[in-house]
Amino acid sequence: MSATGFRQLAPAARLLMINQFGINVGFYMLLPFLASYMSADLGYGAAVIGLLLGVRNLSQQGMYLVGGTAADRLGCRPMIITGCAMRVVSFGLFGVFTSLPGLFAAAVLTGLAGALFNPAVRTYLMHEAGERRAEAFAVFNVFAHAGTLVGPLLGAALLAVDFRMIAWVACIAFAVLTTAQIIVLPRQKLQPQQDNVLGSWREVVTNLRFLAFTLALSAYFGLYNQLYLLLPLEAQRVSGLTESIAAVFVVSTVVGVGAQVRITQWCRRRWSPGRSVSIGLMCMGVSFVPVLVSSPLLAAPDPGAPDWTRTALVCLPVLLTTVLFTIGMAITNPFAMELLPEVGSERLAGTYYGFYYLVSSLVAAGVSWLVGALLDLTGDAPLRWAPWLALLSVGLLGGIGAAELERRGLLNRESTSDSATTGKEARQ
Repeated sequence: MSATGFRQLAPAARLLMINQFGINVGFYMLLPFLASYMSADLGYGAAVIGLLLGVRNLSQQGMYLVGGTAADRLGCRPMIITGCAMRVVSFGLFGVFTSLPGLFAAAVLTGLAGALFNPAVRTYLMHEAGERRAEAFAVFNVFAHAGTLVGPLLGAALLAVDFRMIAWVACIAFAVLTTAQIIVLPRQKLQPQQDNVLGSWREVVTNLRFLAFTLALSAYFGLYNQLYLLLPLEAQRVSGLTESIAAVFVVSTVVGVGAQVRITQWCRRRWSPGRSVSIGLMCMGVSFVPVLVSSPLLAAPDPGAPDWTRTALVCLPVLLTTVLFTIGMAITNPFAMELLPEVGSERLAGTYYGFYYLVSSLVAAGVSWLVGALLDLTGDAPLRWAPWLALLSVGLLGGIGAAELERRGLLNRESTSDSATTGKEARQ
């Protein structure tokens, strides 16, 4: 990461970067170990654990639009502080309760907290970054990647003591973040709102260009989830080692931290934001070609002592896919975050971000279900390429959709301004 790029950001933006690092450390310190804790230590079944994790996801994803709207109308700062304070309570509950009602309350509060501060943080950063939004979001992603790496490592170390120790340390981390935000994070001037909440939502769902861009961009999250689903499963299947799962996350994090800012700068010099999004989505899709080819050819290893030479060789396609996939994400995400309020509205940036995350979460759930079903159907059969072909298609379709919007001139600032003016005149 470029230290100069970080120093060039406004003080509030720099605080948001550090804040995101802390949020990811606290979150990934606990959540990856929750299922194991509930199963091994508390004796709950897989169905109950799956239901709790599903409720957590639903409470976050289903409330993104509400959280984004609240950021527009009440301010980003209050939503960021409230969300982090809610994480203090929710992670504290994980340290106190072992009964299902207490654990479900903690899970719901954890999800609601994310729904409050995620759109608010991005809206705040969008306003602070000015004309360098993609570059600001690139640095933001570096801090997020770093937190995603440090969190599980710290959680694994604390797990040697007790899961509740993880919960209390995460609780303290969020308490420190909340305090820092109250003391340091400046207030932003609220954008005047012309309509009530329903009117704002109506503006979003009738903005056809934004809906088209959101649908194309939802491929990003549909594919992003596979970093936590299919890629770790494939690494473990071909190697026979659970440790290979960690290799996927380490490789992705190293590439993300080391190359994100340089990739964004390189794309800025050569391509428009819309073209960067299109190429990035296609790169994410094409990244699955190595495992598409190798997966039907590689069987699970025989039980016994691992053959480390074989393990290294069979993991190469998965790790190559992980590298290409992370590069695709690094190309796509900063420019997508830059374009969303321009294709939508800076006045309602939180609402537009919230709607985008809501739609993307639904698409991601559908894509994950599809590839999971294909994986179950194919098993170790020669048709094991089918899930990877589906992911390749998702990336290409999203990239083609973004390219078509770019070709029609619908992703440049001039057309955005013209459309906003036309829409405003039509409502008057």
